Amino acid sequence: MSQFTIPTRAEVSEGNQAIFDNLKKNIGFVPNLYAYYAKSETALQDYLSFQGRKTSLSNKEKEVVNLVVSEFNGCQYCLSAHTQLGKMNGFTEEQILEIRSGKASFDFKLDALAQFTLASVAEKGKLNEEQKSNFFGAGYTEENLIDTTIAIGDKVISNYIHNLTNFSIDFPLAQPLEVTENA
Repeated sequence: MSQFTIPTRAEVSEGNQAIFDNLKKNIGFVPNLYAYYAKSETALQDYLSFQGRKTSLSNKEKEVVNLVVSEFNGCQYCLSAHTQLGKMNGFTEEQILEIRSGKASFDFKLDALAQFTLASVAEKGKLNEEQKSNFFGAGYTEENLIDTTIAIGDKVISNYIHNLTNFSIDFPLAQPLEVTENA
């Protein structure tokens, strides 16, 4: 059991209470991750602004980044949340599992994005020319490179918050990836 608890509306500042009210109105509930950010006077608003920034990436592309990074970082909370969001954005369960592995064989461009994202987190941004060339060869631009990197940073923040605290997950649990070894 986690020593970290999720604050109730009554336990957060007035400003964060207003954000809770908006979240409840817009999505029907306050996800535990967002509620946990409200333990800080400013983090919830800061994070929501960061997460909601305009980007050159489509919603599907953002979910590819979210799923790949969350799998790499082993964040069960974010994998569970983004599995649901991935489905809402048109991905099947099978596609989501493949994306989490750093591939998307069903779509050339998303495959390049998934591979670029996985290489970026695994190599801490120190990609070789071939890895960058594959990303650009799929039609992505330098603007997309910047926005992908910002999306990676966004997801790393929430992955680390949950991995550090391990508070309860309020989404249906994402199934684990099947681990296969090449013989």
